[in-house]
Amino acid sequence: MATVYQHSTLAALMGKVLGGSATLAELKQHGDTGIGTFDGLDGEMIMVDGEVYYMDGEGQIHHVTDMEKTVPFATVHHIDDEKQKVSFSAGDMKEMVSLISDRQLENTFSGVVLRGSFNHMKVRSAPKSERPFPSLSEITHTQREFEKNDVDGVLIGYYSPELYQGTVAAGWHVHFLSDDRTFGGHVLGFDANELAGDLTIFDNYELHLPIHDKEFREHHVDMDGLKEGVAAAEGSQD
Repeated sequence: MATVYQHSTLAALMGKVLGGSATLAELKQHGDTGIGTFDGLDGEMIMVDGEVYYMDGEGQIHHVTDMEKTVPFATVHHIDDEKQKVSFSAGDMKEMVSLISDRQLENTFSGVVLRGSFNHMKVRSAPKSERPFPSLSEITHTQREFEKNDVDGVLIGYYSPELYQGTVAAGWHVHFLSDDRTFGGHVLGFDANELAGDLTIFDNYELHLPIHDKEFREHHVDMDGLKEGVAAAEGSQD
């Protein structure tokens, strides 16, 4: 049995609920591997081997040791959950999309931890926002993109079914961290000669709602254009 744990919803981020509402200490009770962001949409979080890193809006990687640091949104799981080995002789985002269709996983939550040598990696990272917070779609226009060639590292990502769009970003949501811990972020695209690692098919999806957070309780979801807004914020999966 494998469980993927998610704190808050993507729709809340779209609705300007960007304040941290769970600590890293709380999050790590539910997983040692995952992705997310920090208070004020401050950069891109990558949790690997039980350690937390984040890429700030300027492209710098930081090792986070303060477990009281808060997140408004994150997804984690335990690396020792039941999983299966996967490998690709060549890898890009299209391979990850085909991984789902080839194994008939369109209606399941899945996660990957894939390691390899990347010919090219393109990522982005959001700048920290201050109150009154802008929407996620507005921040998309100010985020910076970064590229690097010939880099070794790990991809950590989650696939979510279309049925849950809004609660999640349907499709793949993937972050990258280089082995030397100097480069990473939210993945927009990559090219690798070979990838290998683990695929976890989750039979439990646990959604934690920050019910004691005033902003979360008061926000209203605008369903009009939600799908388009999520797609713009998440970036291409081609």
